Parts: sequence; C-alpha cells; structure tokens
Amino acid sequence: MNHFKDILKYEKKYRKFTILNIVFNIFYALFNVLSVLAFIPVLGILFGTDKNVVAKPNYEGITKVGTFLKESFYYFISQKIENDGQINTLLFICLLAISLFFLKNFFRYLASYVITFLRTGVVKDLRDKLYHKIVELPISYFTEKRKGDIIARMTADVQEVEISILTSIETIVREPLTVIIAIAIMLFMSVKLTLFVFILLPVSGFIISSISKKLKANSVKAQKETGTFLSFIEETLTGLRVIKGFNSEKIIETKFNNSTTTFRNLMTSVFHRQTLASPMSEFLGSATIIAILWFGGKEVLSNTSSLQPDEFMGYIVLFYTVLNPIKLITTSYYNIQKGEASAERIMQVLNTENSIKDKPNAIVKENFESNIEFKNISFKYKDDYVLNDFSLTVKKGETVALVGQSGSGKSTLANLITRFYDVNKGDILVDGISIKDVTKKSLRGLMGIVTQESILFNDSVENNIKLGSENASETEVIEAAEIANAMEFIKDLPEKLKTNIGDSGNSLSGGQKQRLSIARAVLKNPPIMILDEATSALDTESEQLVQVALEKMMQNRTSLVIAHRLSTIQKADIIVVMKKGKIVEQGKHDDLLTKKGEYFKLVSMQSLG
Repeated sequence: MNHFKDILKYEKKYRKFTILNIVFNIFYALFNVLSVLAFIPVLGILFGTDKNVVAKPNYEGITKVGTFLKESFYYFISQKIENDGQINTLLFICLLAISLFFLKNFFRYLASYVITFLRTGVVKDLRDKLYHKIVELPISYFTEKRKGDIIARMTADVQEVEISILTSIETIVREPLTVIIAIAIMLFMSVKLTLFVFILLPVSGFIISSISKKLKANSVKAQKETGTFLSFIEETLTGLRVIKGFNSEKIIETKFNNSTTTFRNLMTSVFHRQTLASPMSEFLGSATIIAILWFGGKEVLSNTSSLQPDEFMGYIVLFYTVLNPIKLITTSYYNIQKGEASAERIMQVLNTENSIKDKPNAIVKENFESNIEFKNISFKYKDDYVLNDFSLTVKKGETVALVGQSGSGKSTLANLITRFYDVNKGDILVDGISIKDVTKKSLRGLMGIVTQESILFNDSVENNIKLGSENASETEVIEAAEIANAMEFIKDLPEKLKTNIGDSGNSLSGGQKQRLSIARAVLKNPPIMILDEATSALDTESEQLVQVALEKMMQNRTSLVIAHRLSTIQKADIIVVMKKGKIVEQGKHDDLLTKKGEYFKLVSMQSLG
C-alpha cells in the first residue's frame, strides 16, 4: 500500500473537505444505526413483548449510560402507549424511523458532496504534476520510453486511481465508523452473542483476502499493456502513409490485436476476481447470520439469553447493517489493490530523478560576449562513444558549419550545447563559463533552434511564432515572418495570422512549416542560432526560399549550422568536416576543395547525385 500512501499525500491541500467528510460520516453512521434500533419497539408492539417500564430510570454514571438511555426510551414508549394507545405509538415510531432514515441519507449526501472536491482536486493535481514532470525530464528519458506508455500513465492510470482509490477513500472513512458504532451497541445488547460473531468474521475475512492475491499483479500487467497498445495507436497515426504504402496494414493490425488480446485476458482475470468479492462476502455474511440465528435463537428459546425475542430480531437487523459496510470495505480493498498498480506506475514517473538539473548556485547568463568552446568532450548515448575527445571553438559572430556522414556526431553537438544531454567527459564553455554552471533557462534563452523536422502545434500561426516570446506585439510577429519569408503564404491564409494550422501544422507544406519555425527563432532574437539540417527535408524551390530566410536570420549572429546539403553552407566562416566523432578537416569552402580531402569527396558525391 506504499503507493496508495503516496497518492494520499496530495490530500493535504484539501484537508478541510476530509474533515467535513469525517464529521458528516460520523452523523451518517450514528443515524444509520439508530434508524435500525428504532424498529425494536415496533417489533415489541407487534409481538406483544414490549417492556412496560413504569418507573422513570435514574442516571447512575457514565459506565451505565447505555442502560439508562435504553430504559429511558422504553419508559417513554410505555408512557406513550398508555396515553395515546398502541396504534398512535406505532405511528409515532414509524415517523421517528423515517426521520432517522432521512437524516442518515442527508448526511450521507453531504459527505459525498464534500469528498467530490477532494477527488477532482487530487486528480487535477496528479495530472498537473505528471505534465510538469514530463516537461521537466531530460530528452534521454523519452528515448527509452514509448510515448503511448507515458500517455497511458496520464490518462488510464490516473483514471484508475480516481475510480479505484479515491472512490474508496469515503468507504474507508464511513463504513468502519458504522461498524464500530454498531458493534459497540451489539456488545451492549449481548456480549456472548457478539463474541460468537467475532469468531466467525475472521474466517470470512481470511477466505476473502485469499482471493485477492493475484489481483494487483494482473492489474500491473494490464496497465502496462494499455501503454503498449496506445503506443501502437500513436505510431499508426504517425506512420499511416508508410503502412499503406507498404501494404502492411495486416502486419500492424496483427500486432495491435495481439496486444489487445493480452489486455483482454488480463482484465478478464482482474474483473473475475473483483466481481467475486461482493457475492462471496454476501454469501459468507448470510452464512454468519444463519449461524447467529441458530446460536442466538437457541439461547433466546432456552431463556439463557438476556435478549427478548424482539431485541434478538433487532440484533439480527443490526448485524445485517454491519454486513453491508464490511462488504463495501472488502470491495474497497479489492479496488485499492487494483488501483495500487496504477498508482505505482504514476509514482514511477513522479519519482524519476532528473539527471540534468541546475546547480544550487547556478549563474543566470543574460548575454553572449566572446565564444563557445567544446573542450575535449566525449559523449555516448548507450555503449559506444559518438564523440571522442572533441574540441572546437566558435567565436562570436562566426557561422560555423558542421558536415559529415550520418552518425558522425553533428546533431549530437546541438543536443549537448543546449544541455538536452550532458557530456560524459570534458566540458562545454560559453564565454569561458561551463554550461553546467549556468541555469538551463538562461542558457537556452541565448539560443534559437531550427531543426530538420518543423515542430509546430495545433494552434494559430501567430501563437506558433510567439512560442518563444509570448508578449510580442502583432507588428513584431509580422516583422519576424517577413524576415523568414513566411508572410508570402500567411497573407493568403483564410484568417491570416489567426489561422489554425492543424495537428503538427499538417495544413501547411514542408517549406511553409520550416519558414514558421524560422520566424519563431527570429522573433526570439537570440545571439546564438543552432540550425540542425534545417533544409534537408525540403524540395529545391522551398530550400531556396528557406535558405534566403536563414541567411537573413544569421546576420550579426553566432551560428552553428549542421548541414546535409553542402550547397547551403558555402558562405560559412569555417566548415568543420566530421567523421566518427572527430574533426578530420576544417577551413573555408574554397580552401577545403583545393585540399581534395574528405570535404571534396562529400561535395563530389552530392554533385554527382
């Protein structure tokens, strides 16, 4: 139940609702038991066994308060029968009982009303905390996890926690109160009979708990499988063009069907065990009632019990009111076992340590003054080093282009300078200060990033451009779009800047999306620009438009350009040729061509292509 306790930590913020819930549930439990006890005089009147108490009882201290209250009630009923007759007294008791039932249900409603604020509040806080954690965690965390699994934790697992755990909180508070009050009165009515009940109940409890052993294990597997098939859905939607193009619908569908079949089998087992809880506890409860009926009935008939027949019947009814709460507590135990699996998966994310975090005394760097230095850095994603003892200095105002075959470590440098990943060895310095000594926010504030894949959001053109500068005016947005050659197509859109561009900007062409990405970087107006193969996915016409936009953007800025198409970097101040994580050549375009080395080979291959 460790993760159940973790979820309950979120209750502190809503403590007033918990306290109100407990208060209302105490009243509910009290009126629940009293509504049953009110029927005992009715039974006495009907069976003619009602006690005719003629003398008003005297209060003899706290130890005999139960007897005093009981005798006082019987005295009141006796007086009522004598003055108003049995029929009118029966009517009075019925009205009293219905009033008690009303109060019982009124307080039950109030308890449920206030606990709703706790339930919905905790669910909101869990989702907010999960989202904050997902945004905060390093990119490396998500390369090892399926997107669908993360989505499942935020949706299905949080929902399961709400249904299984938070719904059970009220039951855990309310029902034990009913049981305690009822058993206290049962002990007062007959100690011998109640002790007999206590012998039977643990036997029932042992049988019920033995059923739930596999419930949590299967729930964990089921929630994990939810993540698997959600991943299939996410990958299918992303790669639908490829699936259809290769006629591989059947292959993907079979994988998805296998996942849903596994999920069905696991959930069938979970539900079978869960649904067994209620009928099993009801049967065991009924068996206990029959045992009490035999044992207690024998005592009453033999006149060896202190209970009168009407009181014994009241005792049975009272025990029956205990049975339902016990049944609900059992069901809640099952639900919590099921929800514990989801709580565990949520807490796994929330308890994940962020490996890339600011030092306690990190510097807030507000400007870029002299250079960026990669100083003897080595880095590996898993086992093999992608960069090995790599060194490079980029001076302020320079455009440095990184070229080389795929896997040579070019894009890794862009990931390292932005601290999406941390180096394994060596250091990266900005103006002589290690980037590990600078806050991530201020470091990334100095940089604008344009990647090969245009990352856009399902929002308006304007809001996509304003992502890095939300307080920018419309005039500033238009100026940035002009520099990026984006106004050319924005002016033809139905609602201009206010046009929604759809999921991932799918209503735009590749070149248009890329120009919006550039406009976003221009509006941010950073001193350092990182271009990671910004034109490699474009056709020739779009490439030329984007290249002009990039050249405008890079004016008076320090730029690190990772290039696949060599035609785009001929004007760079320095071209760095990389191979297997090391620099093999560097210099200007014409000088490198004259050397006829690696760069010459790359240019020749592209020209031939």
